[in-house]
Amino acid sequence: MHASYQVPDRLSPPSRYVAVGWKFAIAVVTAALWTGASAWISAPWVTGLAAHVTILPAILIVSLLAFLPGFVVAFLMVGLAFDRQPPLRVTSPREPVTILIAARNEEAAIGDTMRSLAQQDYEGPLRVIVIDNGSTDNTREVALAAAGEAGFAIEILTETTPGKSHALNLGLANVTSSLVITVDADTLLQRSAVRLLVSRLMSSPPAVHAVAGAVMVRNSRSTFWSRLQAWDYFLGIASVKRMQGLFQNTLVAQGAFSLYRSDAVRDAGGWPDAIGEDIVLTWKMMNNGANVFFEPLAVAFTSAPESLKVLALQRSRWARGMIEGLRTVPPWRHQNGYAKVLTGFNLLIPFLDIAYVFLWLPGVVLACFGIFWFVGPMTVAVLPMTLLVYGILFHYQNRRVFRPLGLRVRRNLVGLLLFVIIYQIFMSSFSVIGYAQELTRRTRRWK
Repeated sequence: MHASYQVPDRLSPPSRYVAVGWKFAIAVVTAALWTGASAWISAPWVTGLAAHVTILPAILIVSLLAFLPGFVVAFLMVGLAFDRQPPLRVTSPREPVTILIAARNEEAAIGDTMRSLAQQDYEGPLRVIVIDNGSTDNTREVALAAAGEAGFAIEILTETTPGKSHALNLGLANVTSSLVITVDADTLLQRSAVRLLVSRLMSSPPAVHAVAGAVMVRNSRSTFWSRLQAWDYFLGIASVKRMQGLFQNTLVAQGAFSLYRSDAVRDAGGWPDAIGEDIVLTWKMMNNGANVFFEPLAVAFTSAPESLKVLALQRSRWARGMIEGLRTVPPWRHQNGYAKVLTGFNLLIPFLDIAYVFLWLPGVVLACFGIFWFVGPMTVAVLPMTLLVYGILFHYQNRRVFRPLGLRVRRNLVGLLLFVIIYQIFMSSFSVIGYAQELTRRTRRWK
C-alpha cells in the first residue's frame, strides 16, 4: 500500500459543479415525488387497512411503515448520487495535533492502538495523551510498553471520576495545539488516517470545526454478530455520514475517530456528561455555527460488540444519545438550515423504530396466516430493491475507499444477506429499549 496515493477524482474538481443548495433541493423534490408515487401505488393498502382501523389511523400506519422510510431512503440515495468530495488543497499538513485516548480496562487492545499511531505517515508533530479512567487492569503499563517498543513517547493522565466525558475533558485541559483528535482505545488507524483527516480540515472553509473519520469493524470475523455489524459500518453508517457530509453537517463526529478544532470544543463546553457525549458535543458545535465534514478515506478500524448482550447495550445507548442530542439542541434551534433538516430526520427515527417493532414485525406474523393488514404480498418486492440499494453503496465504498487505500473487503456473503434480512429487527428493538430507558431516566450503562 502506498500511503500517499489519492483517489483520481479527488485531485481535480468535477467537470460539472452543482451547488449544495441545488443538490439539496433536487434530493428533496425527488424524494417527495418518490413518496407521492408510493402513496398512489399503495392506495389499495390504505383503503383495505381503513376497513379495520378507519382511515386516519390507516394513513398514519402506512406512512410510518412505508411513506416516511421511503422518503428518507430516496433522499439518501439522491444525495449520494451527487456526492463528490472536493479536492484536497493541502495534501501534506504539518500542524501540531494532539491525540486523546480515554481508556478504562483496555489492556487487551490498547497496545495495538499505540502501534497503529506509531505507523502514521503524518509529517507534523503528534502528541499522544492517554487518560486512564480508573482502570483496574494493566492498561497504563501496556500502553507505555507498546509505545516504547514502537519508539515514540506518550503521556498518561489519570481521571478517577467514571465517564468518558470526564476523561476527555481532563485531556482537553492539557491540550495546547489548535487541533485535537479523539481515538478509542480499541481502534486501529489506517496509515494515512491522521494525514487525510487533517488535510480535509485544512482544505475546508474556516467554518468547518470538525471532521469525522470513517470507522469500520476490526473484528469482522470474530462472531456472528460482528459479521453483521461489519456491513452496517461499511454500508449503512458510512453512507449516511457521506450524505450528511455533502450537506456540510455530519451529525456525529464520533469519539472513536474524529478531528476537532480545540477552541471549538472549548466554546461548546467540552464533552458533556451524557451517554452520547460525542452526539451532544457535535450538535452544540453546530449550534454555535460550526460545520462538520466527513472524510471517507480517513479510515479507522474499531472493535464491534461480539455478543448480542453487548450489542444491545451499545445500540440502546446510541438511541439514548440521540434523544439527549434532540433534547439539548432541538432541530429548530440550529442556525444552519441543512442542520435543521438533517437533525429533523432524527425526530422521525424513534417513531419509525416503534412502528417497525410494534406494527411491521406483528404484520409479518399475521401475513404468515394470510392476514395482510400491515404486510402484504407486494412487500416481497422490498427485498430486491434493498439489495439493489446496498449493491450501489457497496460499489462506491469498494471502488472509492477501499481500493485506493489498498484494502480489501472480506468475503462475507452470508453475513450480507442476513444483514439485509434480519439485522433491522434487532437494531430497532434495541433502539426502542433505549428510548424507554431514556424516557424513564434509567441509570446509564456503558458496558
